[in-house]
Amino acid sequence: MNRPQLFLLHFAGGSRYSFDFLREELTGFELTPLELPGRGKRANDLLIRDLDAAAEDIYRQIVHSLISMQFYIYGHSMGAYLALKVTSMLERRGYRPQLLIVSGNAGPGVHNGKMRHLLDDEAFKEELRLLGGIPEEVLTNEELYAYYEPILRADFEVVEGCSAERFSKVSTPLLAMMGAEEEDVDQLDNWQQFTSGAFETAIFPGGHFFIFSNAAALAKKMLSYRMIVSKNIVTGI
Repeated sequence: MNRPQLFLLHFAGGSRYSFDFLREELTGFELTPLELPGRGKRANDLLIRDLDAAAEDIYRQIVHSLISMQFYIYGHSMGAYLALKVTSMLERRGYRPQLLIVSGNAGPGVHNGKMRHLLDDEAFKEELRLLGGIPEEVLTNEELYAYYEPILRADFEVVEGCSAERFSKVSTPLLAMMGAEEEDVDQLDNWQQFTSGAFETAIFPGGHFFIFSNAAALAKKMLSYRMIVSKNIVTGI
């Protein structure tokens, strides 16, 4: 297999289908989308509410699904925290991703203090509207909201327990991306303290879910790193 494997870690409320919009753009990778329990194909499994348990679940999925030692990990928002945590776990156990890609998140230690998972329904819905990415139909349809609400609250509980001391520095190169309109975009360089490897940032137009309106540019950035990594492997750099 010539294409590197790219593991995709979804945002809060997401599933293995959350990155389908990137499939046509990322043909240079072997895509492997993952999902936490309680949604998608794992809808009958119990939800996870703790960072360590969520990371262990993702770690097991990655090790079980590895088809090449040439692999990348990409996570958006909640998935970014998990991507860093899991990369540390993989490195300690003899697996090393070629690149860690994070987006929609300024990294551990940058936190607005909100505890969204504890809000009442009306306040919770307003927070979801501010973040974007959740169709209004989900928020106004009782049946749809009843399905997604516990998933979202569980995921936010994972996110809101992500204090900086729960993470270790990795050696894997790190690419961090955010939308220009995101609240903490000016702190994107915070990610640099979590890697001893190469580090780069990229800022795109849009808010927290800038990924949906910048699919081609996002993929181009990932693919440019793939070319650099492939060259370094060949030349022994």
